[in-house]
Amino acid sequence: MTASAEPPVDPQGARPAPLSGLVLVSTPIGNLGDTTSRGRQALETSDLILCEDTRRTGALLSALGIRARTETLHDHNEDSKIPAVLARLRDGQTVSVVSDAGTPLVSDPGYRLVRSAIAEGLPVTATPGPNAAVMALTLSGLPPLPFLFLGFPPQKAAARRTAFSALRAAERAGLRTTMIWHEAPHRLRETLADLRAVFGNRQAAVARELTKRFETVERGLLDTLCGHYAREEPRGEITVLIGPAGDEDVEDLDSRLRDALASQSVKDAATIVAQVTGLPRKIVYARALELSKA
Repeated sequence: MTASAEPPVDPQGARPAPLSGLVLVSTPIGNLGDTTSRGRQALETSDLILCEDTRRTGALLSALGIRARTETLHDHNEDSKIPAVLARLRDGQTVSVVSDAGTPLVSDPGYRLVRSAIAEGLPVTATPGPNAAVMALTLSGLPPLPFLFLGFPPQKAAARRTAFSALRAAERAGLRTTMIWHEAPHRLRETLADLRAVFGNRQAAVARELTKRFETVERGLLDTLCGHYAREEPRGEITVLIGPAGDEDVEDLDSRLRDALASQSVKDAATIVAQVTGLPRKIVYARALELSKA
């Protein structure tokens, strides 16, 4: 009689338990070798795999030698899918959620499904793995903490500049963080130009095709990056990062507020400085309140 094989033991002596319920499975962002053993196990044992594109996920499953039922899950059908998925979970089935690449829910569908499962007390777990934003951050040479991941910037120029201006206003009120966006290659030049116009000529990085054959990370001032991509056609999956604001951004706002607070209430000081600087009143008021308490 042949004994069944023992599951592998990790360095801490813990045996991998079978995953069940709703499982968020991170998939490679380019290099198939980045598939984790737990992620593979989850996909192999799933009764159903929900994915953005069945063809793309099908290619991944085929490369891994996995046969499993797949169905689409995207922004347009997520709400209609939720009741049937919850019914499967109540019956004890395992349902995995994957994105086209990387960590599910981060710039991808699935959030509403996860919230619904949590609300019903159904099991939800995940297998961690590749994430383009975090990898780009660690390779950028920019301060790693704190960082703010913002998904894709708005596609239209006016909306994009408005979004960037709101972040710039938050910096003047005290926000200091490395900011990260994903961007499509055909919009990279415009986005870099808008970042330069709104945030100034600060340190930045553009990470491209991470984990793939032509992986590159361009680092430097925004002026340098704008010039580089004016000469070179952007291609592939792209992540853009800019470094945190300098001390002068906070000091300028604070000095105006302190002058106003010397003779005005917090409310009136915030109103006056907001009018002068053009910053959102809520942001200015919050900073004025902090200074008044200090």
